[in-house]
Amino acid sequence: MLKSSAYRSRTEIPKSVFFFFRSSSSAPRSKFHNYYLRKRRKWPHPVYKSRWHEKLSQQHAMQALRNQASSSPINLLSSLVESFALYNCDPTPNSYHFVIKTLIKTSQSHHIPSVLSHLEQFEKFETPESILIDLIEFHGQKREFQKAIELFFRSPNFRCTPSVDSLNSLLSVLCRRKEGLHVVPQVLLKSRLLNIRLEDSSFAILIEALCKFKNPKNAIGLLHHMVDHDIDIDDGSFSLILSTLCQQNNLECNEFIDLLEEMKKLGFCLNRTDWGNVIRFMFQRKKGMEALEALRKMKSDGFKPDVICYTMVLDAVIYTGEYESADQVFDEMLVMGLVPDINTYNVYVNGLCKQNKFDDGIMMITSMEEIGCKPNMITYNTLLAAICESGEVDMARDFLKHVRGKGVVLNSKMYEAMICRMVCAGDVSDALDLLEEMVRKSLVPRPSTLDEIVSSLCGNGLVSKGLDLVMEMLGKSILPGSRSWEALIVGFRIEHTFREIDLSVLE
Repeated sequence: MLKSSAYRSRTEIPKSVFFFFRSSSSAPRSKFHNYYLRKRRKWPHPVYKSRWHEKLSQQHAMQALRNQASSSPINLLSSLVESFALYNCDPTPNSYHFVIKTLIKTSQSHHIPSVLSHLEQFEKFETPESILIDLIEFHGQKREFQKAIELFFRSPNFRCTPSVDSLNSLLSVLCRRKEGLHVVPQVLLKSRLLNIRLEDSSFAILIEALCKFKNPKNAIGLLHHMVDHDIDIDDGSFSLILSTLCQQNNLECNEFIDLLEEMKKLGFCLNRTDWGNVIRFMFQRKKGMEALEALRKMKSDGFKPDVICYTMVLDAVIYTGEYESADQVFDEMLVMGLVPDINTYNVYVNGLCKQNKFDDGIMMITSMEEIGCKPNMITYNTLLAAICESGEVDMARDFLKHVRGKGVVLNSKMYEAMICRMVCAGDVSDALDLLEEMVRKSLVPRPSTLDEIVSSLCGNGLVSKGLDLVMEMLGKSILPGSRSWEALIVGFRIEHTFREIDLSVLE
């Protein structure tokens, strides 16, 4: 009994506690509730002034602005002010950005100055730089360079601290046109007042613009400025300047080499593409030994030249008459495991022809066919023209017969090369046969080719035959040159009566 009462005394809840809970739940809560608020928060805020409520109001105002813009995109500035006033909140930077983009999209850009004026005078927030960057880009698209410049330097009025991002945007706009590039130095000088330091991205924009307008030497001057101010230089800027230098037709080889060495001192390390551009420059200038030296340096830098590089070097050394070096280059390419293409073989065959090694050239054609590199018309024309120019008419006939036996369709150059060589050798009859075959295949001979045949006929006393040939060609709408008419005049001795000849066939 004592135990149970003791247990009951420890476990039973006093009635006063029940009374407390009952009174707190059923009685009015104002007293206890206010006491709780005073203990936990000294200055309670009304609900309508809380941050989430303000954000929600701004969202509703923004939605109302979007609806107004979609239904009637006129006087968006008033719509912006009214929408946010309706929900008792202040406009946001996004709302102004939305209005500006909508004005641009709906071709109402003439309203942008009033929006910017309102933003400058009545708002207090810090304007995001992205808004001004978009406007600078917009003025750039319309080629309104002066407006873009004024907006950039007006940035502090919008409570916006301009950075290198907005400066780069302005530089990109100005560098699109040559007239814009002229005002860049003034902009850079004035931008120093805004405490903006140029970065490597800014110099990359300027270097790209200078190269675009074919002024790589000034771009090299910017490289020196970057080095002096400890600004990292991107390898792409070096390569771009080098590529632009290679495209300068008035740049001498010695000056090019000096500029290249100057860039190397600034830290330029050429890659495979850069060396290819250097070799191409030497090839275009027909500097054989310089191209060969560039090939050697390319290999010493650890880059394996491709077939194109070897072909350009091969062509350059052949042009300068360095035939021994040409043989070494061709052999080295084979040792390197590279497979020559048709262009390489054509260049090498041309070198053999310049040395009058026609038999070696014909053997080279056979070797090309054995490895699956089929000769083209350039290959045959090169050999045939070289053989004809050397006066080896019999060899030219045999080669022409060999080419025909392979089923190769002769073109105009091959016919004309043989015709001119046969005329020079005094074999006018065969030349006429080739001319007739050429015309029968619908190939039109050049006026100079007809002149060679007609002059030879008239010189050998066959003036009537020469006149018949001219009339036959005129009937096929093939016009001879002036030498043919002069030869006929001299042959017939009718200088004073030439105007009486019926020239109706010329009409």
